[in-house]
Amino acid sequence: MEEATPSAAPGSTAALAAQLFAQKPEAELLYLAQNAARYPPAVGAAAVAELKRRELLPEAPAPAPAPPAEEPETWPQLLGQLLRGLFIPSRRFWATPLLLDLNVLVFGLMVLSGVSASQPTGHQLVIWGSNISDLTLHGQPWRLLTCLFVHAGLSHLLLNMFSLWLLGLLVEDRLGPVRLLLGYLACGVGGGLASLWWHTDGVNSVGASGAIFGLYGLLLVLLIGKRLVLGKSDRRAMLGLVLYLVLSNLLSGITGNIDNAAHVGGLVTGLLVAGPVAIAGLARHE
Repeated sequence: MEEATPSAAPGSTAALAAQLFAQKPEAELLYLAQNAARYPPAVGAAAVAELKRRELLPEAPAPAPAPPAEEPETWPQLLGQLLRGLFIPSRRFWATPLLLDLNVLVFGLMVLSGVSASQPTGHQLVIWGSNISDLTLHGQPWRLLTCLFVHAGLSHLLLNMFSLWLLGLLVEDRLGPVRLLLGYLACGVGGGLASLWWHTDGVNSVGASGAIFGLYGLLLVLLIGKRLVLGKSDRRAMLGLVLYLVLSNLLSGITGNIDNAAHVGGLVTGLLVAGPVAIAGLARHE
């Protein structure tokens, strides 16, 4: 069954207007429709109606439904997302979470085996793979790598992991996970070699700080080489911040039981070796 549509009665004003506008050219109808505010309302309406009859005026699309309002995230949800980003590798970032996981895993295994969480002994650190001169230089060079994942207490671990998280994500975002991982390990080995060379009387060194200083070097190379998408003022600000962190950490390492030789060795390796190699590989890839 078809539904009847009311139409203007013959002889009415609306019918006469429709007949009149049916004889007008398209250009005039378009002009009247576009400038309807200059004429009585009936004129604009008649012009629009005639354009629609001639199928020259598309029907207005139905408004898109409003997206559902998102519920605000709670602090537990935000914390959960942060922790997942820290420790669960993703397609974009997997090297930094992997390194964080390995460091935390080794420390957890150390504590479970009976090592003190606050003050492990030097002998316990040697058992778990510290960089000790008598062994590293005499048949156990693998200690240059294992020492990067051994830490002398919880505070030592947390300090290094916080730095690794911040620097690792910055560098990995530009260089990619493979270059970040290789650069990190190379800088750690460079720091270990510098420590062995500097401490002629022997050393028993642990921690990721040599590799982390290498990340400072990598970041400096990225900033100097303009490989980070930053404005001139932002680049200068970040460059100043990195230099401040490097100098402040080196100065704080003058006193106390801190292996500054490993820090300097890692930094120099990142600046002069790992950084330029990574930049060259990145340029070829681009």
